[in-house]
Amino acid sequence: MKARILLSTALAVIGFGVMAQLKIGYTNVEYVLSLMPEAKQIESELSAYDKQLSAQLEAKYADYQAKVADYQQNAQGYTDVVRADKESEIVNLQTSIQEFEQNAQNSMLNKRNQLLQPAFEKIGTAIEQVSKENGYSHVFNMTANGQSILLYAREEDNVTNLVLKKLGIDPPAGGNK
Repeated sequence: MKARILLSTALAVIGFGVMAQLKIGYTNVEYVLSLMPEAKQIESELSAYDKQLSAQLEAKYADYQAKVADYQQNAQGYTDVVRADKESEIVNLQTSIQEFEQNAQNSMLNKRNQLLQPAFEKIGTAIEQVSKENGYSHVFNMTANGQSILLYAREEDNVTNLVLKKLGIDPPAGGNK
C-alpha cells in the first residue's frame, strides 16, 4: 500500500515537473510581416510584376480580338483553305491566352514566394530568439491563410510585440495582434 502511494506521489511530481517546463506562446506572423519595412518594397515589386504580366496579357488579347474582327469581317471572301487557316490561328491564340493566364498565376505565386522568403526567414529567426530568451518551448502562429487557428490563448502568451522589438520595429500603440 505504501509503495502505491509512494509511486503515485512520484508520478504526480514528475508529471507536474514536465508540465512546468512547457511554456507555449503565439504570434501573428502576417501582422509582423505587415509592419516590416520590407513589406512595402515587396508589395511594390509584386504590383510592378503584376502590371507587367497584365500588359503582356492585354497585348495578346488585343491581337486575338483584332484577328477575330478581321476574320468576321472578311470570312465571306476567304477560300476554304484560308478560312480554316484563320480559324486555326484564332483557336491557337485562344489556347495561348489561356496558357499564359495559368502560367502568369504560377509565376506571380513563385515571385511572391521568392520575395517573401527572406522576410519569413528573418521573422523565424526573431521568433526563435524570443522563444529562447523568454523560455518558450513552443510558439504557434495564430492564423493560417487568414483563418484563426488558435481558439483560445492568454494575452500574456502573445509574443508578437517581442518579435517586433527583436526585428527593430516599434509595435503600434495598443497593437498586439
